[in-house]
Amino acid sequence: MSEVDSDVDGDVPADASSDGAVATQPRTSERGAATRSSLLAAAREVFVSKGFAEAGVTDVVARAEASVGSLYHHFSGKADLYLTLWEEFQARQTQRTKEAARAARAAGESDPMGVFVRAARAYLDGCLEERELAALFLRGDGPPGFDVIMRDRLRTWAQRNAALFEDDRALVVVITGALAAAVSEIVLTDNRGLAEDVLAIIGGIRPATSATGHSNG
Repeated sequence: MSEVDSDVDGDVPADASSDGAVATQPRTSERGAATRSSLLAAAREVFVSKGFAEAGVTDVVARAEASVGSLYHHFSGKADLYLTLWEEFQARQTQRTKEAARAARAAGESDPMGVFVRAARAYLDGCLEERELAALFLRGDGPPGFDVIMRDRLRTWAQRNAALFEDDRALVVVITGALAAAVSEIVLTDNRGLAEDVLAIIGGIRPATSATGHSNG
């Protein structure tokens, strides 16, 4: 993203008695933020309805009732709009899962899998709450290289889970892979019942050492 703040302080002292220039800064900043939000909302609608490949910058600015110049003031182009929507969606999802995990621990949940399932449910709920946007990212119709970004994000998520499960790599691979596959099916079919079934199965998964014991010697 290449947002540029149009408000430049220049050499105006902080205690300038003339508040004209100072007073216009918040208004200019707010106007820029409103334009940016409008462009993102329009991009979301256009991408969802037409797909990324078929959507054009002119479609977005027409929907936002903005100018092409204003779009390029805030974003570098169509791909930047898409990736910003993705990053903001992921930020909301991260907040949802963190809050769910904290709530689980605050309620006395001490089993790492129990915490994970609560967080996973929050993630799935977020996907279903914003289903059109989540489906957009899952359909594979994105800018070049987006599949790599998705894989990297999944890897990062798996690394965080490894800490939760005391670095049990095999367990992390299994539950992360299972949930990633389930997210796609659940979102694209809007199947909330499937979400609960998947979470129940994942919640029953345990490390191999728990199932087989340590009697190898």
